[in-house]
Amino acid sequence: MKVILLEDVKNLGKKGDVIETSDSYARNVLLKKKQAVEANNRTMNDLKLRTANDEKVAAQNLEDAKELADRLSKLSVTLKVKVGEGGKLFGSISSKEIAEAAKEQLGIELDRKKIILPSPIKSTGEVMVPIRLHTSVTAQLKTIVESL
Repeated sequence: MKVILLEDVKNLGKKGDVIETSDSYARNVLLKKKQAVEANNRTMNDLKLRTANDEKVAAQNLEDAKELADRLSKLSVTLKVKVGEGGKLFGSISSKEIAEAAKEQLGIELDRKKIILPSPIKSTGEVMVPIRLHTSVTAQLKTIVESL
């Protein structure tokens, strides 16, 4: 029996795959658990429409990420912190502080998990911080650390 998977099934396939399986396994397991639907003309057409729509949404998300990356490369964020002798900070600046400063100063919401800091910032100066906006788009945000 041919079925279309509605979710990822271990050792069988990923969501949206059309697979051939035994009738009993399809009826007693996949269809009963609503992990798949029978592949007929109507469901195959629905699958084609859904994949076309998903591709269109993915292309739009990529375009939006590229636009945001272009905007971020021209902007900068300034953080003012307490500094000790030699320009060293009391503590450090993490991705959370950078995301909050971007929201306050630029009005852009950045997910702190997408800000890639190899190590926390511990001194004053300018740092180019990479931000992963999409799987294939990474932006650079200029972060300026100043003393109070």
